[in-house]
Amino acid sequence: MFKSSKSGSGKINPDTTDTLIGEGTIFEGKIKSEASIRIEGSIIGDIMSSGDVIVGENGVANSNITARDLVLAGQLNGDVEARGKLTICATGVLNGNITAQSLIIESGGVFNGSSKMATAPATAAQSQKELKATS
Repeated sequence: MFKSSKSGSGKINPDTTDTLIGEGTIFEGKIKSEASIRIEGSIIGDIMSSGDVIVGENGVANSNITARDLVLAGQLNGDVEARGKLTICATGVLNGNITAQSLIIESGGVFNGSSKMATAPATAAQSQKELKATS
């Protein structure tokens, strides 16, 4: 919870869960994090994460979410932009529009909205190859 800002390279690992909104907690406001976020309580406000966002079974988010991956086991009312995979679990409900590279909806999961499948960002090597081919 209280991490030294002078650790190693000073860069935060997006694979670690840095922020937890616990069950019984109501948070209002924007969250921007370099690490992953887990929501077990309620949040009202936009979420931007360089890592993953996980909304637990009892979690409720009235938010627009931008993240690497999103796992939804609770309820989300808002739009999603996932740079990777969006998973709606069997207990998950999403009311909003999504943009994601990959979408998984488990049996029982609910999605009300429209979806747009984003293409994978071109790697630097692919971009260089394309530039040489057009030159």
